[in-house]
This record gives sequence, C-alpha cells and structure tokens, in this order.
Amino acid sequence: MTDRNAERWYLDIMSPNTKGEKFAWLDPTSIYINGDAFTQLLDDLTAELEGVECDVVAGLDAMGFVLGAALATRIGVGFLPIRKAGKLCVDTDAVSFTNYSGRTQDMEMRTPAFASGTRVLLVDQWVETGGTMDGAIRLVERQHGIVAGIATIAMEDNERTAGYRASFPVITAVQPGTDRQEQCNRQTLDSFASYKPEMAFPRRS
Repeated sequence: MTDRNAERWYLDIMSPNTKGEKFAWLDPTSIYINGDAFTQLLDDLTAELEGVECDVVAGLDAMGFVLGAALATRIGVGFLPIRKAGKLCVDTDAVSFTNYSGRTQDMEMRTPAFASGTRVLLVDQWVETGGTMDGAIRLVERQHGIVAGIATIAMEDNERTAGYRASFPVITAVQPGTDRQEQCNRQTLDSFASYKPEMAFPRRS
C-alpha cells in the first residue's frame, strides 16, 4: 500500500516495463490516471518553476503533451506541441535525433511558431539519454527562441543531461541526489517490488 502522506508518494505508483526490451523501462502515465497523484505532481513542479519565466510551454511528442499541457494551464501560458515527423499539416522545421532506444527519428515544430526571443519551457515526462530533448532544444533555438528551462518527472544522470542542468533551469519530480535518483540511474525503482496496477486506480465517487 502506498503511503499517500509520504513525500512525493506518487512516484511509487509509476509502472515497470512488462513488455520487453524494445519498450522504455519506466511508465509514468499511471500518475496521470490518479487524480490525487497528478494534482500533487503538478503542485510540486509548479512550485519549483517559481522564478522561471516562460512565454509558452512546448511538450515533446507524445507523452510530453499530457504533462506539458497541464503545466501550461497551471502557469497560465500557451502550449506548443513538438511532434514526430509527418504529423503537422503546416510548414515545419525538422531535426533528426537518436532516442532512448538508439533509433534515429525526426521531430518537427511549426514554423514560424513564435517571435524571436520567446522564452520556451520544454517538457517531457521522462528524460533518459537526452537525445529527444536535444532535438527540441535545437528546434527552439533555430527559431531564435530562448530555452527557459526543462521540466520532467525523471531525468537520468549522464553527460548530456549534466549539460542540461548546467545550461538551463531543470525541474524534476525525482530530485537530484536522492535515492530515487539513483534508482532511476540504474533503471529500476525499489517500488517495482510491490507495484500493483490497482495502486493507481482513480477514486470512485
């Protein structure tokens, strides 16, 4: 049973991979299913975003759309989707990147999306290798936008993500330097041992 009075308890209802190596090791979407968990996650992220000035939130395809749109609504700015290639029906700029699985993909952003100097908060639900985020940064900077910061549930520690932390405000639900961060770095959470899908079920009225 998850202790809902514990600090950042909602991180313990994230799901392990049950489908094999071609999938990500972690599924944070169970947080979104549970209203209490999703609300607390947004409370924590928006509190840490205080002082980070942005004009728009950009969410990375696909699950960054969920967290990004929710954060944009919370802080009162618009939302910009950064999509996988071939999805937008308007003029776009595109970049290639290598994702967490080692595959090369293309991502696109509408052009023009904003005026020069616009401050953009980049949001994805989870950053492993940082390749997808690198593509998003390049798209924003190509249009002379300013990366105001990065927000995510979990960001693993590696050379590229260390560069992000050195260059931008980085807000994560999994706090750097904590035991949970170490668990993310080794790609297994202690909570997986007791995880049950029912832990994330919405409350029934």
